[in-house]
Amino acid sequence: MKVALETSDRAFLDQLHRLGSGTISDICRSVGVTATAVRQRLVRLQGQGSVSRVMVRSGRGRPHFVYQVSELGLNQLGENYSDLALILWQEMQSIEEPVLRDRVVRRVRESMVKRYGRTDRSRSLSDRLRQLQASLADRGFDVEVDESGDLPILRENSCPYQELASSDVGICGLEQDVFAEVLGTKMTLTKCCLDGHHCCEFQPETVRS
Repeated sequence: MKVALETSDRAFLDQLHRLGSGTISDICRSVGVTATAVRQRLVRLQGQGSVSRVMVRSGRGRPHFVYQVSELGLNQLGENYSDLALILWQEMQSIEEPVLRDRVVRRVRESMVKRYGRTDRSRSLSDRLRQLQASLADRGFDVEVDESGDLPILRENSCPYQELASSDVGICGLEQDVFAEVLGTKMTLTKCCLDGHHCCEFQPETVRS
C-alpha cells in the first residue's frame, strides 16, 4: 500500500538525499538532531521502504552501515505532478477537433480503468466496491465504503484532483465514468468537495446485489 510522506519525513529524506549516503553520525551532523531521533526515524522509514541500509567494508576495520534514500523514497520525493496534470488536462480540453478530443479523453479513461482494474462481476456490488476501494487505497487515495444506507457509497475523504477540479469540473465526470466502468454499474457523484462538502461521494444507481 502506498504511504504518503509526512512533511517532516519528506524534509528528512531530502536532506539524506543531498548527503548521498551516510552513517548515523553523518546524518546527525547533517540534520542537527540526536542519534536517538535519527535512529527512530530511520527505522520507521526503512519499514516503509523509503530508506535502505547498506553494509560498507573498508580496509581492515569493522564493516559499518550507511543509509540512503531507496528507489521508492526517490519516487516519493518526486511525486509532485499537480502542475503537469493541470497543464496536460487543459491542453486536452483545448483540442479544437471534437472527435480527436473525445478520442484522447476516452484513451485516458480506458488507461485509468486498466490501472484500477475491473472488478469481478460475479461478486456482489458491495464486494466490487471494496475491490475498488482497495485498489484506490493502494495508490494513496483516502477512500472508504459506507454501507449504512440502502445503497453502498464510495466516499473519498479528500479530493485527489483538487487543483485540477477547481479549474475544470470535467475531471469529476471522468472519475465518475471510470468508477462506473471498473464496477460495471452506473455511478452518480452525489457529493463533491467543490460544492463545499467535506468529501466526494459516488453512489451506484442500482439495487444492492
